[in-house]
Order: sequence, then structure tokens, then C-alpha cells
Amino acid sequence: VRLVEQAQASRAPMARLADRWATGFLALTLALAGGAWLLAGDPRRALAVLVVATPCPLILAVPVAIIAGLSRAAQAGVLVKSGGALEALALARVLLLDKTGTLTEGRARLLSIHPEPGFTADRVLRLAASVDQASAHPVAQSLVAAARARALPLALPDQVEETPGDGVAGVVEGQAVLVGGAGHGAREAGLPRQALPPDAPAGAVLVVVMVDGRLAGRLVLADPLREDALAMLAAVRGAGIRRVVMLSGDRREVAEAVGAQAGLDAVHADLSAADKVAMVRAEQAQHGRVVMVGDGVNDAPALAAADVGVAMGLRGATASAEAADAVLLVDRLDRLAEAMRIARGARGIAVQSVA
Repeated sequence: VRLVEQAQASRAPMARLADRWATGFLALTLALAGGAWLLAGDPRRALAVLVVATPCPLILAVPVAIIAGLSRAAQAGVLVKSGGALEALALARVLLLDKTGTLTEGRARLLSIHPEPGFTADRVLRLAASVDQASAHPVAQSLVAAARARALPLALPDQVEETPGDGVAGVVEGQAVLVGGAGHGAREAGLPRQALPPDAPAGAVLVVVMVDGRLAGRLVLADPLREDALAMLAAVRGAGIRRVVMLSGDRREVAEAVGAQAGLDAVHADLSAADKVAMVRAEQAQHGRVVMVGDGVNDAPALAAADVGVAMGLRGATASAEAADAVLLVDRLDRLAEAMRIARGARGIAVQSVA
């Protein structure tokens, strides 16, 4: 309700421009009406000029078109928070996508566990899943689901601290447990970056588990491309997007494997939340208006920095939905292309009315 109220109260740049034009147009109309009265000597001539020149399309049609566009987008499953966001969505030509949970299913499947000496596979998974109960990240949720599927008893973690895009640390049954990406775990332990096992499939994700500062094991997960990803990318290109780029915190090999499957124009990997913001700024400087789609807490800054931030509202984090300019209310990426077509149609009607 609050987001709808914000959308209704906000005004698109075109609506503000139309109001400024209308002010000048009013002065011109009054001058013409006065001149017609003086030349004809008949006040009815002034009235005729005022009636004919009433700028209803200029003053009314623009906000009506924008509000109609917001309503149509909501019916299509996309809540656009403001008229300005709808107008920017119509003009955008670059699409930036997060990987996990946005371009991929976000429900990674646990493929294998590689414990270090002194640890068992079940113990590694139980400790990792226990601390991951405090995280909303899709990979964390997958580990929790895998542990529960094995009927492993999970403990409640204490002193949990999550580093968006890197990992989660906490205390489980008196042991300091860190669960994170290969690079993050290695940095924390002062070890070289951990590599995927040779038999891991292309695009697999490696999660490192540290216990009391010691490497406990590695978990290999696979996060497949969403079924509607390729159709969505084709649809957004058809709606006017000329460049599609993926921003990911995962390893470069993983990100590039997914990017190759999706046929993206560029892939940037090993990115922190700050790096994603920097990439948004760089794309804006080089290619113009940018639409960013993401779902995690680490995507929120990039969503706020983009011209139009779009959050995956159904499965995404609350922080990303708060920071975004639009929220996908259904778990369907193709709705974004439909919202872009609606935005272009609404803006076209507004421009037509002004002209």
C-alpha cells in the first residue's frame, strides 16, 4: 500500500516538463486572446481563442498516461514505484543482471561434499547449514534444505555476521564456523583460493566451510539456468534492450559458463556489493540508462544506483525490494519485458499528446 501511495504521489519528469510548458503556453494564449479582442473589437473573439487553446492534452494526458502505465504494469506483475521510474524504463537500453536467483534458479542442488581429514561429510554439512539458517541467500537456503533432507539435527547459531556477497560467520555449539565462497574462505584463513574438484560440472559453485579457522571441507553445488531465462532475454532485446550484462559475486569460471549458456554481451565476476555499484556507474557512463535486476541483500546498492532497479520480490530479500524502483511480484522474468513495452507505450502516448 505504501509503495502504491508513493507511485501515485510521484510525478514523472515528462509530467513536470508538461507543467512548465503549460505555464508558458497559458501566457502566450492570454496574449493572443487579448490581441484578438483588440483587433476584432469583440470580446467573444478572446473567448474563442481561450476555448480553442485550452491545453487539456498537455496538462492532463501526460499524468493520465503515466498512471495508466503504472496500472498496466502492476496488472502484468510488475510494481513500478514512480512515474519517473516508468519513464526511465521506457528509455533504458542496457540491462544488468545478477546471477544467483535472478538468471539462475537460485535453488542450488548439493552435488558433493569433500571433507578434510578429521571431519565427516555429515558434520561439515550440519555445521554449514546451522550457521546458514540465519542467511536469506539462495545458496544458504539450499544447504539448509539439503541438511534437513538428510535428517541432520541443526543447531541455532550465535553471533551471526553476514558479509553480503562473501559469506556468513557464526558460532555453532561453541565452534566458530564460516561458510562462504572460495575466495572469501581462503582470505579469512590465509590459504590459497580453493578450487573445484576435477569432476565438478561446468558452472558449479564451490562453498568453503571453515571451523575454528581451519578448513573443514568443500561443498559443490550446481545452480541451473532458469527455464524462462533465454526467452526473457530474447523478449527484452525485442523490447529495446541493446546490451545485456551479468554481474556476479561468483568465480569467473562459474559466471562465464552461465553467461555462455545465456548468450550475454559481457560477464563480470568476483564482484563485491561495492564492485557492482562501480559496474553500474561504468555502464551508465558508457552506454546510457541502465536497468539492474537483482534479488539479494548485496544487490541493493546496485539497484539503488541504477536508473531503474528491479527486485525479484517473490523470492528476493526485503532490502533489495526497498532499494529498487520496481518489484517483480511474480517469479517470472518475462514480466520485465512486458513492463518495458508498457512503459514505452505509455511514454509514446504522453509524447503524442504533448505534440
